[in-house]
Amino acid sequence: MNLAYRDIRHGAGRFLLTCVGLGMLLGVVLAMIGIYRGLVVEALTLVRAPAADLWIVESGKRGPFAESSRIPGDTRQAIERIHGVAAAGSVTYQAVDVIRGGTILRFQIVGYELGRPGGPEHLSAGRPIARNHFEMVADRSTKLAIGETLMMGRNRFTVTGLTQGHVTSGGDPVAYVSLADSQKLQSELAPPASRIERARGPSGGAFDTVNAVVARIDGNAKLEDVAQTIRRWKHLTSLTQSDQETILTGSVVQRARQQIGLFTSILLTVSAVIIALIIYTMTMDKIREIATLKLIGAPDRTIVGMIVQQALALGATAFLLGATLIVNVKDAFPRRVVLMPEDGLALAGIVLVVCLVASGLGVRLALTVDPAKALGG
Repeated sequence: MNLAYRDIRHGAGRFLLTCVGLGMLLGVVLAMIGIYRGLVVEALTLVRAPAADLWIVESGKRGPFAESSRIPGDTRQAIERIHGVAAAGSVTYQAVDVIRGGTILRFQIVGYELGRPGGPEHLSAGRPIARNHFEMVADRSTKLAIGETLMMGRNRFTVTGLTQGHVTSGGDPVAYVSLADSQKLQSELAPPASRIERARGPSGGAFDTVNAVVARIDGNAKLEDVAQTIRRWKHLTSLTQSDQETILTGSVVQRARQQIGLFTSILLTVSAVIIALIIYTMTMDKIREIATLKLIGAPDRTIVGMIVQQALALGATAFLLGATLIVNVKDAFPRRVVLMPEDGLALAGIVLVVCLVASGLGVRLALTVDPAKALGG
């Protein structure tokens, strides 16, 4: 006869309610881990979209995502002439607010040269941009549909294709336009400001600048050799793809990672305290039964086994309920939640250890019970 099972069955309602409450807490812990994973994935999506090997930016800068970078528009032609560069393309990045249906839609505009690296490699629907003007590819999270038009600046853009999961590290959706259109959006002034500029007289015209140049390296060339060649130019900095990803994960999302990690640690500590208190309370409710077991000669290992088994059953049931809940609601979160099997297994192992440690209070109480209490009134 399994004493732990019989005791749980005797108070099944209370045990299940306790498991549901603890399961929701463990579900939040798992969600926080998934949110952190989602932050990293979102931060790396935009930098991985061009499938580039090298990022060429302004001298002394760490890339267009960590800080502002502006380089001449003809830099791409110079980069393409370097031995080992298979293809290169200029790109620009800017955040815009557009009014759509009476609400403000905020997203990141990426401008790239058609037919060159810099644009999305794969579309989930529709077609790529085919014209140099007034076409765009948007992410599904913008809620834009293929064929829909959107006013940006003084021109109306038509959505020709959709991407999936292309967002910035801040969660803003990404839209792609041609480089010419993006440069015009960056330099275009509102009508009143434009009239003032014309009244001031000619100022040399708009500068042809981009935020970065992305390059793909020939398979026979060494990536580091090409990067070192570009770094010899005093006005440019060359970053490899791994360098750019390290900057994003180690700098841009570092504070978010630390905060989520601290919050997750607090939740795990709270879970351990709650499990310990629950097991202690369950043991307190069985003082007379434990005393009776001791009176009839039951060994201590039987009593300890009952308490530890109950703690493990509580943790396992709560974890399964919490994991099931988060798996079914993760798509309803405003930011991406990425649940990885190894994270779930790690959390299950932590919960197992926490349950074993937390059962110590109950075991200590059970071992100090006087068998004479079984005969008390």
